Amino acid sequence: MEQKLERAVGGAFRAKMPRHSVANTYFNDCSLAFQARQRRFRHVRQMIEEIISRKGRCRIADIGGTEYYWRISKGYIEQAPVNITLINIEPVQTEGDRFESVVGDATDLSHIDDNAFDLVHSNSVVEHVGNWDRMTKMADNVRRLAPNYFVQTPNFWFPYEPHFRTPLFQYLPEQLRAKLLMTFNLGFGGRRNSLDAAMRAVQSACLLDAAQMRTLFPDAELHRERVALMTKSLMMIRRA
Repeated sequence: MEQKLERAVGGAFRAKMPRHSVANTYFNDCSLAFQARQRRFRHVRQMIEEIISRKGRCRIADIGGTEYYWRISKGYIEQAPVNITLINIEPVQTEGDRFESVVGDATDLSHIDDNAFDLVHSNSVVEHVGNWDRMTKMADNVRRLAPNYFVQTPNFWFPYEPHFRTPLFQYLPEQLRAKLLMTFNLGFGGRRNSLDAAMRAVQSACLLDAAQMRTLFPDAELHRERVALMTKSLMMIRRA
């Protein structure tokens, strides 16, 4: 049965090199993913402008962020009085004078003071930090580091899994998902060559639904990004 399935899907799915790349997906201005991020950025830009109108500048903490992500602003960030601190487990490269890199774990940012920033931003990170306990710790940090925040995550109930680029993938048992990753070339990571690697990949992304996001961020307003009347991603927004 497995051999028939492999022949049916073709050799591209069996190759070890990833079929999808981050560059083609998120660096390409014409990609659907880039355009979706641009649409979501309208919320972020509005928050930034509200802060600038009050304070004259905006200090942003981007938890799990990268400088290339902010290309979605189409030059707005380079012109606005904005400073962005990228907080990641390891240092990330920065080039623009608007950016700096700080080392920190989203679940333990005790070295950063309360309200050290004007706005906390986090795009597709909370689903990667680990179990529910770690998610709540990240949420606590988001809520205390700034009076305003924007947190986005893919919706569990949207039928296309964005990390492994496969319909309905998140609804399968872990064991079956790991087997599929060892057999086929899915998502950004390519075909995994061991069960250990496959299980680590499976457990690296835990999608959330609206009820869970409301529980993690009870003082924020839920916004939905919709595609074909279905909720593709969830945005929790708190304004001071």
